[in-house]
Amino acid sequence: MKRKIAIIAGGDSSEYEVSLRSAAGIESFLADQQQYTTTIVLLRGTDWKAKVSENEWVAIDKNDFSYTHNGEKHTFDFAYITIHGTPGENGVLQGYFDMIGMPYSCCGVLAAAMTFNKYTCNHYLKGFGVRVAESVLLRKEAIRRLDDEARGKEIVEKVGLPCFIKTNVGGSSFGVTKVKTVEEVEPAIAKAFAEGDEVICEAFMQGVEITCGAYKTREKAVAFPITEVVTSNEFFDYDAKYNGQVDEITPARIPDEVRDKVQALTLKIYEILGCKGIIRIDYILTEGWTINLLEVNTTPGMTATSFIPQQVRAAGLNIGEVLSEIIEDSF
Repeated sequence: MKRKIAIIAGGDSSEYEVSLRSAAGIESFLADQQQYTTTIVLLRGTDWKAKVSENEWVAIDKNDFSYTHNGEKHTFDFAYITIHGTPGENGVLQGYFDMIGMPYSCCGVLAAAMTFNKYTCNHYLKGFGVRVAESVLLRKEAIRRLDDEARGKEIVEKVGLPCFIKTNVGGSSFGVTKVKTVEEVEPAIAKAFAEGDEVICEAFMQGVEITCGAYKTREKAVAFPITEVVTSNEFFDYDAKYNGQVDEITPARIPDEVRDKVQALTLKIYEILGCKGIIRIDYILTEGWTINLLEVNTTPGMTATSFIPQQVRAAGLNIGEVLSEIIEDSF
C-alpha cells in the first residue's frame, strides 16, 4: 500500500503565496517516489480543504484530519508541512498533529515555537556560544512606554546605524526595513508590526551572507553544501528571494575550513534545538571569517529554485529521495 501524504500549504501570514509554490515543489519532488500518493491540503484560518481534482476542493474534518469525497472517507499517513509562518512554522499545527497522532515532517512544538521567535531563538543559542547580532525586542502592548523620538534614539544607541527592523514572529520576506537614520525608525517599526505583535531591531553586520541546509534521520546527519547570497539590493529582500534579483552561488566561495565550521555549527544547532526534517540556517561571515547567526528556518522554501533543492543538487543527491528519507524516518 502506498503511503498517503498530505502536503500542507497556505497559512495566515503574508507568505501564503510562497507556501503554495513550495507545496507545488514538494509535490513534484515526490512524484517520482512510487511509494507515495500526495494531496495538497490548503489551510487559511479555519478553512481547511483538500484538493481532490484540478478545480475541486473538499473540506477537511479537523477531528482526525480526513476528508470525504464521493461517499468515501480518506485519511493520511503523514503530513508534510510547508507553511511559511503561522500556524505551520510556529508549533501550533504541530501541536494539533501531536494530539491526533499524525506524524509530520518538521520540528516539534518547542523547537518550532522557539525558532519562529527570532529574538528568543538567537538569545537562547547565544548561551551556547553562538555569535548573534545585538538586538532590541519590542512588543506591541508595551510600545507606548516611550514617545516615538525617545524610542528611536534608545534603539539606535543600543544597536547602532544602519540596523534592520523586522517582525520577530514571521518570515523575513515582508515587513523588513534597513534603517539608516533615527527618523526612519518609527515608520519601520509600524511596517514590521503590520506582520505581527513583536518586532526585532537588529544591528547591521557587514560581511558575506551564506545559508546552509541540513537534515538528520536515525541513520545519518547531513549538512548540505553552503550557498553564498549576493544581491545588489539593500539586503536579501522579497525581490531578491523570489524575483531573481540575486546571485545564489553554491558552493559558496569561502575557505574549506570555514565551510567545515559552518556545516558543523549547523548540525550542532540542529541538535541543541532538537530539530526534525530539513532546516536552513542563515549566517553572516564578518571580518576574519567570523561566523554570525542570522536566523534558523525550520520550514524553508522548497520551490525548484529555492536554496535547499539547489544545495541538494550540489551535494549530488536526489531531492525526492531526501524527502522520502525524512518521511520514512517517522515509521
